[in-house]
This record gives sequence, structure tokens and C-alpha cells, in this order.
Amino acid sequence: MADALKIGIAGLGTVGASLARILTSRANELAVTCGRAIEISAVSARDRTKDRGIDLTAVTWFDTPEEMAQSADIDVFVELMGGAEGSADRSVRAALSRGLHVVTANKALLARCGVELARMAEEKGVLLNFEAAVAGGIPVIKALRESLTGNAVSRIYGIMNGTCNYILTRMEKEGLTFEACLKEAQRLGYAEADPTFDIEGNDTAHKLAILTTLAFGTEIAADEIYLEGISNISIDDIHAAADLGYRIKLLGVAQRTESGIEQRVHPTMVPHDSVIAQVDGVTNAVAIEADILGELLMVGPGAGGNATASAVLGDIADIAKSRPGTQRVPVLGTPALSLSPYRKAQIQSHEGGYFIRLTVLDRAGVFANVATHMAQNGISLESIVQRAKGTDTEAKTIILVTHATMEVAVRRAVEGMKAETYLAGEPQVIRIERPKAL
Repeated sequence: MADALKIGIAGLGTVGASLARILTSRANELAVTCGRAIEISAVSARDRTKDRGIDLTAVTWFDTPEEMAQSADIDVFVELMGGAEGSADRSVRAALSRGLHVVTANKALLARCGVELARMAEEKGVLLNFEAAVAGGIPVIKALRESLTGNAVSRIYGIMNGTCNYILTRMEKEGLTFEACLKEAQRLGYAEADPTFDIEGNDTAHKLAILTTLAFGTEIAADEIYLEGISNISIDDIHAAADLGYRIKLLGVAQRTESGIEQRVHPTMVPHDSVIAQVDGVTNAVAIEADILGELLMVGPGAGGNATASAVLGDIADIAKSRPGTQRVPVLGTPALSLSPYRKAQIQSHEGGYFIRLTVLDRAGVFANVATHMAQNGISLESIVQRAKGTDTEAKTIILVTHATMEVAVRRAVEGMKAETYLAGEPQVIRIERPKAL
């Protein structure tokens, strides 16, 4: 059997502690599966005295991850601290410069400088694995990087943030407000004390940027993503969607068009009978549309210590099974030096149409005025419904569903209506997606 693979773990939080426990408790099985033992040789964490449910007294401790990356007797540097800058960035660069393999779950770091880190790894002939950075335990990175070689991917989309999916699910199933669901998510540990990064779509955007590069062979372009979170989704939107046969999900969508790559993150209405609409709670789902394979949907736990640790362990096992001198799979699917510059797509017609909710004062001529604004912008309506606004006899809700149209046309029509005097609240606009077979 080959010499043991020595790893150093930077960060012993929920994921790092789970990983350490799995590596220790299943050491014999892993040695047989990988053809060599996997040993924890070094760790770095803020608190050495914390009880993590595992004995690490025989492991070398380092005060900083940078020191561990620079001098520890290890083969693999495992970064589980998070953050796009600071210690995570410095220590990963130090490890790669030294010729160590790196495993990370850090989507923010990869979204910011993944191409540069990939070049460093490929120049050194080492692996930079990051399965846990996107969709937790779902093996979507390996699928795109290896399993779908030869396929031309046309679109990739999915539910990539468990916090948002949990909130939207609770709102629908229990009739709770966004604020109440967010507070419960924080109590259960699904949402951070400051949930902005999740609920405003940034977390999903980082993950989508990584998947876009793997799917289309372009440089990472996290700053080129249209971004809209779920904080403005109301219980009225949830109910209206249900009445129309839809459920609301926060989706990340990337697709190839004739003019370039389109990337967007926003609340989306999906048909209630589609598979992706049935993905509830903190579960994630990623759909891939390709020319040879057709359509693939992968569903699984998107967060949590064990799910993320499982993905990290898979990356470590791949390194353990590899042998010096063998051909390395490019970090981002395409060699870093061969990635195409990102070309942002021109605005095009959205095939699924739009949902528009208006709260208006109950006046004569409002319906006609709304229809006029839509017609002036070349927007064809699939349906238009009016209903009372609760017990308020002075306000009505108008719900419009459009046929395929341009985003700019919808926004222009809505802005025109906002200039009128009959609106009693901010209009709501949500895209509708109709998955081909999902």
C-alpha cells in the first residue's frame, strides 16, 4: 500500500469537525477504498480547547492557517474557513505555491479569484478540488468537470441556497410572512445573524458563477450576474402563484445564447407539477441541459456539516487515489489558460413570460390604463385577474401574466404605471420559468 496521504485542516467549525470525525472513524474503510491511508497530520483553529467530539491531541496544531500551509508536513491543505480574502486567500496561495494539493469549500474565494488559483495549481501540477463549494453534497462539480465531457451544455439552473428555499417553503405551506420565516431560520441555524448574503442572492450568485465557468468554458464573471433576492416576496405573491399553478423559488440560471452567456439570480415562478417545484426546505437542486445527455436534475442536501464534509471527503479521496505523473483533470474543466473571456449576452426575450402584481386604488379606468401601458410596450397578456385587497374596499389587486417578452419592456411598462396616481403600493415583477422536462 502507498504511503499515507497527510492532510492539514484549516478551520474546525461544523464542517471541519465533521470531516475530522469521519476521517477518524472510517480510517480503515478509506484506506481500502483509496489504496492508501488518509491521516490528519495538522490542524489550525481559533480555539484549541473546544470539545469537538474527537481526539486531536496527537495532531500538530498551528496558530494560523498560513503557517500550516507554509511549513506543515502535509500533502493536502484543506481550507474550511470561508471568506474571499484574508487568511483563506493567503493560506490557499501559500499551499499552492508550495506544491500542495488543495481542497476547499469556499465559493466566495473561487468566485473572486478562482481562475488565478486554477492557473497556480495547474502550473504546479497539483489538484485544486472544490466539490463542496456548490450545492453541498450534490456532486455537480464532478459531473460538469468530468462526467459530462463531450456534452455541449446549453443551460444550467437550480436552487442553490437552502436558507432561501426554506423560507419560501415555510411561507407557502404555513402562510407565514417572510419576516417570521427568516426569524425561524435564524433560530434553527439555517440563516446567519446577518442573513443578507443569503437572502439577497449573493451566495447563489457565487455558486452560479463557478458553474457557468465549468459549463461553458469561460472565465469566472461573478460581477456580471443579474441579482435579485427574496426579501421583497410577500405572502400575497405566494398565494397568487399558487392560484396560477406555480411555486416561487430562488433560482440561479446560466445559459448560452447567440450573443454570449446570460447569468441571473432571482425569484422565479415554476409550474407546480415540475420536479424542481417539489424541492422543499433546505434541499438544493441543480438542473443541466446538454445536447447528448438531454436533461439531468440532481437533488440533495445543500448544506450542513455532514453533507458538506461528505463532498470534501470525496475530493480528498480523489487525491488519495491519484498517482504522481498521471494526467490531472483541469481545475475548471478547461485548462485555466484556455478559458474564453466572458461575453455577456444581450438582453433577449424571456420565454417564460412575467408575473406582475399591482395594488391599485379602486377607480374607474384603471384596468384600461394598465392595458394601455402594456400595449404601448408591445407586451401581450396571457391572463389578467382582479381581486379585492383583503378588507380594504379602496384597493384592489391586479395580477398580470405575460407571454414571452423583453425584460426592458416589462420594466418600462411598470415605470409608466408608477407615474400614474392609482398605484397603492410597489409593483411586484417575477419571471416565470417553464422547464422543458423538469
